[in-house]
Amino acid sequence: MRKPNLSNIKQAKVLAPAKDLATLEAELAEQEDHLEDTVLRLSDYLSAVEMVIKQTFDHRVWVKAEIRNLSSKGGHYYFELAEKDDDGKVVASCRGNLWRFKAARVLAKFERATGMPLERDLTVLLKVSAGFHAQYGFSITIEDIDPSYTLGDLARQYAEMVDRLTGEGLLHLNQQLPAPFDIEHVLVIAPEKAAGLGDFQADADRLASTGACQFHYHNATFQGNHAPAEIRQAIVSAQQQFYDTHQRLPDLLVIIRGGGAVGDLAYLNDYELAALVAEQPVPVWVGIGHERDKVILDEVAHTSFDTPSKVIAAIHGHLAQLVTQTLQYQAQIKQAAQRQLNTAEQQTARQLSQIQSQTIGQLTALRKDSDYAWRSIQQSAQRQVKQAVRLTAERYTQTQTLAHQQLAKVATNSKSYQESIMQNAQQQIVQAQRDSEHLRDIVLLHRPSRVLKQGYTMLTDAQNKQTLTSSIQLYPEQTVNIILKDGNAKAQIIDVTMDKEATETSGDPT
Repeated sequence: MRKPNLSNIKQAKVLAPAKDLATLEAELAEQEDHLEDTVLRLSDYLSAVEMVIKQTFDHRVWVKAEIRNLSSKGGHYYFELAEKDDDGKVVASCRGNLWRFKAARVLAKFERATGMPLERDLTVLLKVSAGFHAQYGFSITIEDIDPSYTLGDLARQYAEMVDRLTGEGLLHLNQQLPAPFDIEHVLVIAPEKAAGLGDFQADADRLASTGACQFHYHNATFQGNHAPAEIRQAIVSAQQQFYDTHQRLPDLLVIIRGGGAVGDLAYLNDYELAALVAEQPVPVWVGIGHERDKVILDEVAHTSFDTPSKVIAAIHGHLAQLVTQTLQYQAQIKQAAQRQLNTAEQQTARQLSQIQSQTIGQLTALRKDSDYAWRSIQQSAQRQVKQAVRLTAERYTQTQTLAHQQLAKVATNSKSYQESIMQNAQQQIVQAQRDSEHLRDIVLLHRPSRVLKQGYTMLTDAQNKQTLTSSIQLYPEQTVNIILKDGNAKAQIIDVTMDKEATETSGDPT
């Protein structure tokens, strides 16, 4: 590098501000040779740079940038602005200043339009002018901020988030879970000391005091850039703690906020948080606390409510409906059981009447048969007696020609034979009476009412249409009716063990 000529420092020409860039470039070109050999003070050099910037960028333009950091002091706001490529790498950055005399108006307009304060990580459209200071370097002065651009960018990010969750099958994943049948344990994720949590907890405590439901509270911050990570951590730790204690999953996960600025809702539009909520193995109910404003958690949750109070009201309503249904089922079961009992009593009465009628008929028939048999025996005995008398008379006449020595013997034999016949007839009559009485006793002993009183039971199918007498008529989980001496009962077959020999002996083809 050529050593500069220090002798010309005092004679160096001071450049006057040019009217435009072309004039300035021409003047600099004319004095290029002189400047190469001239040593300038840093302030002079930076003043020249400042002059060039002022001459070149002496107008306001709209610039899109991301706020990397934001601070305020004395009413002034100081920005760190950046531009990132598709990979998230910073490709440009600079400082920006929003001076006090414009800050109140610009920020108020932004908050009114967007419903949220100006924060870091927002992409904004700024109306700026360039500036350079020899001591503080390059910066841009912010004249205005277009809130519609930020709203559009947030809406675009929200739409992209919904599309991504839809493409990954997460948007309606939690909604596909069945609603809890009974709500016994509820995990609650909420900001500590939030107004909405207080309203929720007041009603929840009254519900818990009845023993119907238990609530397990875990706190997390719901505003600020670190809010999504804290909520995710609270969900994971709450689920793990509950499982370690109860060895099962909770019935419901509730995420509530309640109250707070509308702008704080933007912190809940986080993809990782939405994905975690969508993938929960239990239904997730959310009550963020704003009726008109919707966040991504409302999209992925199983059920979304406007406020925390509506969430606890829904839990109370669900349990009340469950109790009402249970009472209705209880009444229906009682009515059905009473109807079945009445039907069974009527069927039993009819069957008992039929059995009594059949028994009376059988007894009547047996009596008739016994009387007929008795008369038959009497008639047969009389005939035999008559026949014996005739035979005796005939033989007496025939034996008259025999010797008198045989007459006594024949008379003795005749008398003995007559006595034998009479004795045999009497024995047959006695035996017939015994047989008749035995048949009558058998009939009486086998009356169903007497059999039941002796400790035996009758087994029928569940409809009392068929009497079950063999193990091959039974099968596991079969409902049967047991008829006892003083009532009946229903039972369910657990197991059936068949006696193979008894089955083969019975000769049942089935």
